[in-house]
Amino acid sequence: MITVTRLNGKQFVINADLIKVVEENPDTTLRLTTGDTLIVKESMQEVVELAVDYGRSLRKILPPS
Repeated sequence: MITVTRLNGKQFVINADLIKVVEENPDTTLRLTTGDTLIVKESMQEVVELAVDYGRSLRKILPPS
């Protein structure tokens, strides 16, 4: 899950796995696998970095307990 910001300043959390396409035109637009479209304040690069960090966090290997 990643936290992004609507144009009105309100933050929300989205499942990064649902993001199909990220575009800047000039606002950053997220197109989801569900068919929904969201416009956010973050840049395309920021959204990509958030999604990559999220994916990495899922794949962290925990030390044996």
